[in-house]
Amino acid sequence: MNISPDAFSLSGKVALVTGGSRGIGRAIAVGLARFGADVAVTSRKLPDLEEVAAEIRGTGRRSMAVAAHVGRMEEISSLVPKVKEELGRIDILVNNAGTNPTMDQAIDVEERAWDSVMNLNLKGLFFLSQAVARLMREQGGGNIINITSVAGITPDILPVYSISKAGVIMATKVMAQQFAQHNIRVNAIAPGLTKTRFSQALWDNPDILQGAMMFTPMRRVGEPDEMVGAAVFLASEASSYVTGHTLVVDGGVSI
Repeated sequence: MNISPDAFSLSGKVALVTGGSRGIGRAIAVGLARFGADVAVTSRKLPDLEEVAAEIRGTGRRSMAVAAHVGRMEEISSLVPKVKEELGRIDILVNNAGTNPTMDQAIDVEERAWDSVMNLNLKGLFFLSQAVARLMREQGGGNIINITSVAGITPDILPVYSISKAGVIMATKVMAQQFAQHNIRVNAIAPGLTKTRFSQALWDNPDILQGAMMFTPMRRVGEPDEMVGAAVFLASEASSYVTGHTLVVDGGVSI
């Protein structure tokens, strides 16, 4: 096709963004709306989500806020029908919800912390993708974008988080391979250290920040808005022949 600015348009599309109340999720949700998509946002706390939904409506797009814990199967099963009922379809899924309740080294990690991370970061991501992919199959196709991390490419100081995010990269490849027959593309974005509340314990610690910057050629922490361009590209027809790919947005860390 001949690429034009219209290739990046998301007009007529409906997106669902998990972990959409703040940070990268919020930035992507609002960014998709600015490129024309109607956007449903979900996380565990409804008041924060309502603020994001109001911001999205301010762009002229439809929005809805749904409180859900996507690490719990029963909440996944009710989330997709709610979005379909109100917004009619789901064309784009952004799996952004994530957690990391422990900074213990691998030798000290407890099972409870392991299960908490894996249930949300990997299990929930996979089964929500499955549920949405079934809807996308009926609709004739769609796009799934998984938010992984540069920590899933090279080991990080957060061992269980790194393992879960490496799993997300493989889940992306597996789903891309198997969902392609249904015209569903699956890709991932791997941010580096980004200035969000989720990662504040890292960038707000002078020693950790100094160590991180030693391995960051751009010598700064990323901003949530800097992930939006990658998301729009992967969600739009501009990336129509891209699937199974992890787009790294890390200031050069993975070099």
